[in-house]
Amino acid sequence: MTEAQAALVWCPFPNREAAKEVASRLLDQNLIACANLFGEMESVFSWQGQIQTERECGALFKTSADKMPAVIAAIGALHPYETPAILGWNCDSAFPATLQWLKQELHED
Repeated sequence: MTEAQAALVWCPFPNREAAKEVASRLLDQNLIACANLFGEMESVFSWQGQIQTERECGALFKTSADKMPAVIAAIGALHPYETPAILGWNCDSAFPATLQWLKQELHED
């Protein structure tokens, strides 16, 4: 795995339980190697022409560039929101041991 093959996916969830459930499903499917669930955060956003504020739990999923489209699709299918905010990006660089760990956990040879 080269450095350009590591990827991250960010998504907020209505609560920690929903984020943890999605993370567990993605781990079971070998789509991610890890999910970092952040503490409660306040999101301020525009939805259907209205400014809204909600308490959410943010999740950062660690995967590979090859699996990122499948991760995004799976989160979209599992997420409780009608229109979840799911953003993914390829990593420009990473620690070599991290890349090796991702390759091993995602069963990519």
